[in-house]
Amino acid sequence: MKTYKKLILVFIAIFSFYGCQDVNELVKNPNLPTSAPPNLILTKVLSQMENENAWDGVFGSMVGNQFWISTYTYYGTNNYDQAPFINSNNGFYFLPLENVIQMEKQALSSGGGEVNPYSALGKFLRANYYNVMSQKFGDLPLTQALQGLSVPQPTYDTQKDIYIQILKWLDSANSDLASLISKGDISLSGDIFYNNDLKKWQKAVNSLTLRVLVSLSKKEADADLNIKAKFAAIIGNPSKYPVFADLTDNLQYVYNAQFNIYPKNPGNIGQVITRENIGSTFLELTTSLKDPRTFAVATPAPSKLKAGLLYSDFNAYAGGNPGASMGDLGTSAQGGNLSYVNPLRYYKTFDGSSCEPAIIIGYPELCFNIAEGINRGWAPGNVATWYNNGITASMNHLGLKEGGNISVGSLDNIELGKVSVSISAYLAQPSVAYQSGSAGLTQILQQKYIAFWQNSNWEAFFNQRRTGIPTFKVGPGTGNNNVIPSRWKYPQGEPSANAVNNKAAVARQFNGVDDANGKLWIVQ
Repeated sequence: MKTYKKLILVFIAIFSFYGCQDVNELVKNPNLPTSAPPNLILTKVLSQMENENAWDGVFGSMVGNQFWISTYTYYGTNNYDQAPFINSNNGFYFLPLENVIQMEKQALSSGGGEVNPYSALGKFLRANYYNVMSQKFGDLPLTQALQGLSVPQPTYDTQKDIYIQILKWLDSANSDLASLISKGDISLSGDIFYNNDLKKWQKAVNSLTLRVLVSLSKKEADADLNIKAKFAAIIGNPSKYPVFADLTDNLQYVYNAQFNIYPKNPGNIGQVITRENIGSTFLELTTSLKDPRTFAVATPAPSKLKAGLLYSDFNAYAGGNPGASMGDLGTSAQGGNLSYVNPLRYYKTFDGSSCEPAIIIGYPELCFNIAEGINRGWAPGNVATWYNNGITASMNHLGLKEGGNISVGSLDNIELGKVSVSISAYLAQPSVAYQSGSAGLTQILQQKYIAFWQNSNWEAFFNQRRTGIPTFKVGPGTGNNNVIPSRWKYPQGEPSANAVNNKAAVARQFNGVDDANGKLWIVQ
């Protein structure tokens, strides 16, 4: 009996002990972390920047850009009446932005000053994600966003106010990085792009700023945005505003065979290659300009070779019209009348070493952005030099060098031969040599489009929407009543989760209809 009494007393003591503790403390799992260091969060956020890989998705960015097309309905169509334009559940980037906030908090609590590498990159990341989101949707929650349960239904800022804030973030990021670099700060880690080099990041910040400024070209007279002055300040003061100097400065995603294999690799060539063709929007432009990049990325159409044309003849290359019906495209592809991607380049290795990394923000684009701004009269400078630099950099990115050779492949992965490369001869052609005025602007925009091949996600689409160059093909295959959509509809959950504010934003921008054909303020 005494033994039972002792046991009862022991149980009472135990329950009394735990009864005095916080229940929240009791349910914590000691094996799960309650916080993460800023470097680990940074790695995660940076890895999400290439979340719309050029090759991924049934209707991905490179289909929307009309670089390549589907010719087999089972694997997807070229119709713009589908995701992502009308089903944009993954189009918001507020989760990565929440991670940015946590990264900044952890950096500060870990002893970093108010200005530290993570806070500086946080401003860049905010600007980058909001730029992409606003280019897609228009107005967005910003001022009241990312405040958790304290503001569960944030109001929408106008697209103009969003871009004013984006430019402020980028200017502040540049200043912060300059200060940290002058102090010799080496506390950054977790950087998968630049190996923690703040000087490289400062170049990326200002190169993104030029992208944003050029994207606002239709608002060049807006005094609040002050685009021309901001552009001229960057071009005129490279020591204060350093930008990319060459391809080694590219902000780009590099593949490897262990963790993130290249999407087009020897393991899926049989499944994929025969259902995807090069788009005629791209190939008609490169073949008309006798552009050697044609040979690097495309195969000759099999029927053209059978007809006696050589692999080195630009007339042997034929792109598929994105506007054609899937039936017509399938018939053309099966008849050998269309060009495919060059398997010697895109299906050769698992790590992508035979082709090119996925640029997020790159030097070729920078050159064309500077050339465009100067052409528009925003700053003094030599347009032809930047234009030529952009073309040369684009070719170099694809592995084309002066005096080098390109291996031309066939659909069955056989090398047909090699074509020699002369970049200087290409630049000297009357159709390519830079002209002034509006003709020169068209040349810049055409070459920028070519340079966006397989990189920079939706930038080719955004630029075409802004300028109309090149002309995108439309027809039964593109759907949407023969109109290329001009924006993404808001994610499906937004009208219910934030009904009042979403409705107000749609009414303000699109007369109350959340339509993929609505015209954004940025291009009006």
